[in-house]
Amino acid sequence: QVQLVESGGGLVQTGGSLRLSCAASGRAVNMYTFGWFRQAPGNEREFVATISASIAIANVADSVKGRFTSSTDGAMNTVTLQMNALKQDDSAVYYCAAVTTWGARTQSAYDYWGRGTQVTVSS
Repeated sequence: QVQLVESGGGLVQTGGSLRLSCAASGRAVNMYTFGWFRQAPGNEREFVATISASIAIANVADSVKGRFTSSTDGAMNTVTLQMNALKQDDSAVYYCAAVTTWGARTQSAYDYWGRGTQVTVSS
């Protein structure tokens, strides 16, 4: 079992930055892959980024490449999503998720989810 709690969301102007955090607790969290997803009203939940400390790999969706980066404290107790150059299209509820395998970009592949944190980008 892994418990995930997101924080750091809020209101920011276009072009601004936010840093989301996901606090992970439970057994062997360092063996998990963590993903970030987002869901805007009326849209499906979409993949944003994923990171694995155990194999030292992180990647992001093409839609946020060059603006968003994911990192971890190494022990995987905290996973962060640094979001720069934010656009209004980035407004959504952002979720942290965890799975034991690497490479998953679909929400159905993830076993554990946080409750999400709202990000709103204003004009």
